Amino acid sequence: MSLIMKYGPVMDIANRFGMKDASIKEEDGVLKVYGVVHDQYMKNKIWDKIKEIGGEMPTDIQADIRVETTDYYHIHEVVSGDTLGKIAKHYYGDAGKYPKIFDANRDQLDNPDLIKVGQKLKIPFDD
Repeated sequence: MSLIMKYGPVMDIANRFGMKDASIKEEDGVLKVYGVVHDQYMKNKIWDKIKEIGGEMPTDIQADIRVETTDYYHIHEVVSGDTLGKIAKHYYGDAGKYPKIFDANRDQLDNPDLIKVGQKLKIPFDD
């Protein structure tokens, strides 16, 4: 199996995230992947998939994934059923960290219990 086929699911995620300036080539038994995604969350998701396929320290892939913004971790678009607690659980693993998200979005939120479908919320880095 070629490395491009082996790591195809990684490329699927990169494409879904709209990775810019993407370069993928197989050279001397190593797949080399380069590109730019919007934020750290996207980069982490790509690396999670690389490690899922190749193991914690894969030797058959080299990736240089850069991010466009370091101002926040991600932008989350609110969908039906979302709460700040549910969103915090997704990104931080802890629903109790919802005040971080609320504080980062005070420009559009007055009450942590009132979020609206379609709002785009900044997800700050978890210090």
